[in-house]
Amino acid sequence: MSTLFENARKLDAHGQIDDFWMLVDGDTIHSTGNGKPPVTDGATRVDVGGHWLLPGFIDLHGHGGGGYSYDDGAIGIAGALETHRTHGTTRSVISLVANPLATLRTSLAEIADIVDADPLVLGSHLEGPFLAPNRRGAHNGEFLREPSAYAVEELLGAARGTLRQITIAPELPNALESIDVLVEAGVTVAVGHTEADFAATREAFDRGARVLTHAFNAMPGIHHRAPGPVIAAFEDDRVTVELILDGEHVHPDVAAMVFASAPGRVALVTDAMAAAGSHDGDYSLGSLTVTVSNGIARLRGTPTIAGSTLTQDQALRVAVSRSRVDPRRAVEALTLTPARALGLEHRHGLLAPGFAADAVLLDHDWKVTGVWADGRAISAG
Repeated sequence: MSTLFENARKLDAHGQIDDFWMLVDGDTIHSTGNGKPPVTDGATRVDVGGHWLLPGFIDLHGHGGGGYSYDDGAIGIAGALETHRTHGTTRSVISLVANPLATLRTSLAEIADIVDADPLVLGSHLEGPFLAPNRRGAHNGEFLREPSAYAVEELLGAARGTLRQITIAPELPNALESIDVLVEAGVTVAVGHTEADFAATREAFDRGARVLTHAFNAMPGIHHRAPGPVIAAFEDDRVTVELILDGEHVHPDVAAMVFASAPGRVALVTDAMAAAGSHDGDYSLGSLTVTVSNGIARLRGTPTIAGSTLTQDQALRVAVSRSRVDPRRAVEALTLTPARALGLEHRHGLLAPGFAADAVLLDHDWKVTGVWADGRAISAG
């Protein structure tokens, strides 16, 4: 099965090319160019009409969408993924909130089965349970615990090699030793939901942590005498900085500062819960109830933000229109940067020969009009 995209305005981390064409063979990009496309027999032709052609988006951090939660098992994961895929997210990491270890083991095993069946699911992300109680956000404090070698090995075993990322508060007892074990196992370790100061965060990065979970949220902010984890991440070229760019979690002007301070290292994530792509109302996030009003999710009866209702195409629009980020850099933050954070930059994140045939079509207002993943149309307008 082959597809020829033509008359496109290509934009990826390597730049913009007008009058672009791309030939897809099966699940891989075969060749690209600009000007007159090659003659192809039997290929499905897609005339992009001069609109944007971008790589498929990669979400490192999300909890649900379309009325479904990733914590609800296979049915919930499938329903939520369907929503995010129509908004351009072609590859997803399935994030889990804090739960008892037995529940997490079951969820990790189920996600491992899904990964075996669906290459668009990249694996799992444990956002809990190794979090600081006072920075737990929308995680049930009853299920938080200090890391231990036993717990880490149990979780790794349940995931069967599909645990992609784990968020950990490095100031907890045994956290640094646990980071060593996780890094050795090939898991991307993220610092987040933490009370760590600048020095403790920098030590975690030196031990192998490579991501800052949703910068500014659930961590100390920037103080002129206490720079904190955000500045530690800005200063370390090895670290990817997650950013929830819905205009609520981080002010658009602060988001612009993040892009300027960590060029090429910002990953736009959704941290989306079930209401993303759905409607206001009450939803479950793990064992907690979340109320969504005017698109803002909060733990019911509290001012605590509980995930987002964001989709990645919306994050792109906020980045370009409100944060005034260069479109190339905004696209990079949705594609190549998250791929690099997971060690997948040789297969994902660019519209180039040899890369996965994941593509998003957008109109001039940055609204999705078509999505392809592994060379197959998910949503074609």
